[in-house]
Amino acid sequence: MSKTILITGSTDGIGKLVAIKLAKEGHIVYIHGRNKEKLNKVITEVKEVSNNNNIDGFIADFSDMKAVRNMANNILEKLSKIDVLINNAGIFKSPVNKTIDGLDIRFAVNYFAPYILTNALLPLLKSGNETRVINLSSAAQSTVRIGALNGQATVNDSEVYAQSKLALTMWSFNLAKQLENVSVIAVNPGSLLNTRMANEAYGQHWSPATKGSDILYDLAISEDYKDCSGKYFDNDKGNPKGIFAKAHPDAYDEELISNLINKTKKIV
Repeated sequence: MSKTILITGSTDGIGKLVAIKLAKEGHIVYIHGRNKEKLNKVITEVKEVSNNNNIDGFIADFSDMKAVRNMANNILEKLSKIDVLINNAGIFKSPVNKTIDGLDIRFAVNYFAPYILTNALLPLLKSGNETRVINLSSAAQSTVRIGALNGQATVNDSEVYAQSKLALTMWSFNLAKQLENVSVIAVNPGSLLNTRMANEAYGQHWSPATKGSDILYDLAISEDYKDCSGKYFDNDKGNPKGIFAKAHPDAYDEELISNLINKTKKIV
């Protein structure tokens, strides 16, 4: 059965790879990017390589919370359901540290944007068939500090990235408990994959990008992961592919999660 799938940050990297893989199977795939010209180019490319014309896209700069809300409204107007949402968009290195909203750009793109988008799209997700939300976490996870969350503290790139990814994981677990018929899975797709983000951040890679795109594909539609809501998948563990494992201890602390969600609501 053809599924309606939205993948954020899918004009390159593992987002683009999984978009192509899903498109080749005949699914209706919506790509997201922040550059209109690049987005249109990738849409055309995916149509050609997959022989699937049911490919479209949405544009938004995820460092701009207003743009995220506008994109969500456009999606709500255009679509009647979403079966799979892959919150893949992420950032590590950036020439600009703060957004126009005064937030650290890592927290804005990696956490606040998917939080806003997913919550706005809940009506479509609840209308989907065996709906799944896949949130891109990381092996790098660090205790969330309020100063980093609200943009008032100056934190180095690696630390704020790790905090943003733990925030995403904590929210994923919380969201899973709120939704009855929508599965929510947080995933570390693999450390130092051969993507632009990893190469820019570390100047090296350990594994091919397909390691990440393959697990996103499986988590999105494989029957093996049908009833796995509220879990964390670690693609660095296990062989030949990853396993469900424990995330950072903070992700299981109900008080910390409640504080994070309350602070997040105030900020957004």
